[in-house]
Amino acid sequence: MADFPLLTTLILLPVLGAAVIALLPRGRGELVRPVGITVMTAVAGMSAWMLTQFDLHDAGFQFTSLHPWIKDVGISWHLGIDGISLFLVVLTAVLFPIALLGVVPHHDAKSYTAWLLLLEAGCIGVFCALDLFLFFVFFEIVLVPMYFLIGGWGYGERIYAATKFFIFTMAGSAFMLVGVVATAWLHHRAGHPLTFDLVQIGEAQDIATNSARWLFVSFAVAFAVKVPLFPVHTWLPDAHTQAPTAGSVILAGVMLKLGTYGFLRFGLYLFPEAAVWAAPAMVTLGVVGIVYGAIVAAVQKDLKRLVAYSSVAHLGFIVLGTFALTTQGLTGGVLQMVNHGISTGALFLLVGMIYDRRHTRMIAELKGLQRPAPVLAGVFTVVMLSSIGLPVLNGFVGEYLILIGSFVTRRWWTVVAATGVILAAVYLLWAYQRVFHGTPDEANASMPDMVWSERLVMAPLLAAIVFLGVYPKPVLDRIEPAVDRLVAHVEQHSDFHQPVTGRIPQARAAGEHE
Repeated sequence: MADFPLLTTLILLPVLGAAVIALLPRGRGELVRPVGITVMTAVAGMSAWMLTQFDLHDAGFQFTSLHPWIKDVGISWHLGIDGISLFLVVLTAVLFPIALLGVVPHHDAKSYTAWLLLLEAGCIGVFCALDLFLFFVFFEIVLVPMYFLIGGWGYGERIYAATKFFIFTMAGSAFMLVGVVATAWLHHRAGHPLTFDLVQIGEAQDIATNSARWLFVSFAVAFAVKVPLFPVHTWLPDAHTQAPTAGSVILAGVMLKLGTYGFLRFGLYLFPEAAVWAAPAMVTLGVVGIVYGAIVAAVQKDLKRLVAYSSVAHLGFIVLGTFALTTQGLTGGVLQMVNHGISTGALFLLVGMIYDRRHTRMIAELKGLQRPAPVLAGVFTVVMLSSIGLPVLNGFVGEYLILIGSFVTRRWWTVVAATGVILAAVYLLWAYQRVFHGTPDEANASMPDMVWSERLVMAPLLAAIVFLGVYPKPVLDRIEPAVDRLVAHVEQHSDFHQPVTGRIPQARAAGEHE
C-alpha cells in the first residue's frame, strides 16, 4: 500500500463519479443519487484510512506523488499532505457526503450531483497540490462548479450572486497567476532549473527581498478575496444568501479555507520575510473583519445572512492566528479552520431545514420554534454554542489557542479581537432567542421537527463538535510538527524570532502524558 497513489485517487475518484453520472441515460435518474453518495462515501472512507496511517512524528509531506506533467516548463503533478493540510482534506471528504445526504435538489439532480463531485475534486486538489501551477489550476477549477450550483439551484437573486462571486474570485486569481509565473521565473533566473515546485522554490529562498514582497502581495490579494478579508468580503453574504443549502455548507465549510490555507502554505512558506513584513497589515485586516463581521451580523434580518457575516468574523480570527507567527497562533488557526467548517456547515444545514419547512429565513417571521420542533432547537443550541466558543465545544479550543498565541506578538490587536468573542455571543444568542423562544403563531406552531434522516446527517457533526472540544489532543499532535517546521522556516529566513511563551509546551507537543 506504500506505493498506492492515495491522494491522486482522492482527487480523480470524484471526477470519475461525475463522468459516470453525466453518461447515465436520462431514464435512469434514480441511479444519480446512489452513485454520488457511493463515490463521496468512498472518498470519505479513504480519507479516514489516510488519517490512521498518517505519521504524527513526521513534520514533512506524506503520501506524496510526483510525476512530470509539462516537462518543458517544469510543471509536475506533485501532491502531498502534512499536518496542516491533513484535516482539511478529511474535513472536505466528510462534509461533501453530508451536504449531499442532507439536501435533496428540487430539480435536475443529475447536474447537481455531478457539479458537487467536481467541486469536491477541486477542493481536495487545492489542499494536496505542491506545484504552484497545479495549485492555481485547482484553485480556479472550484469556481466553475460553485458558479453553476449557485446560479442553477439558488434562490431569487442567484444569477447576480453567482456572477459577483465569480468576478470577485476570478479577479483576485489574476493577481496570483502573475505571481505564480513571476515566482518560477525569478527562481529560474537565480540559477535553478525552471520549476513550479513549491518545495524547491520555498527551500531555495533566493528571490530578492523587494521582489518577494511584491510576489507576496500578488498571492495575498487572491487569498484575501477567497477568505474573504475586509474590505473584499462583499461577495460572500450574497453568495451565501442565494446559494442552495449544500452550496452554503461547502462554501463556508471548505471553500473559504482555500484562502486561509493559501496564506499558510504559500504565503508564509514561499515568502517568509515578506510575511513578517506584511504581518501588521494582515492582522489589522483580520481584526477589523472580526469586529465588523460581528457588528453587521447582529443587525441582519435574514438568518442565513447572519450566519454568513459570522464567517467573516470567524475567519478574521484565523488570519490573526496565522500572522501572529507563533506555534500556538498557527496551530489554533489550523484547528479553527476545521472547527469553523464543522460548526458553520452545521448552522447552514439547520437554517436550510428551517427554510424548507417555513419557506422563509426572516427572523421576524420565525418565533417560538422550540415548541413544535424541540429536537431541532436542541441541535441548533449545541451548534450555536460551539460557534460562540463555549468551553468543552470545538470552537473554544481554536479561539483560545489563537488568542494566547497572538497575545505575545500582537498584544493590542488581540485585545480588540477578544471583543469579537463577546459580540458573537450577542448576535447568535439574540438570534436564537427571537427564532426559538416565545409563543409561536399559527404558521410556526405547525412546523415539523427533525426527522430521523436529518438527525443521522447531523450526528457526525455534533460528535465532532463535542470530541474536538473535550479531547483535541489527537488532532493537535498531528498539526503541531508541521506548524513547528513552518515557524522554524520563517525564523530561519527572516528577522522574526518566536517568543518562548508563544510555543506549545514540548511535553504535549511530543504526545507525552502528564
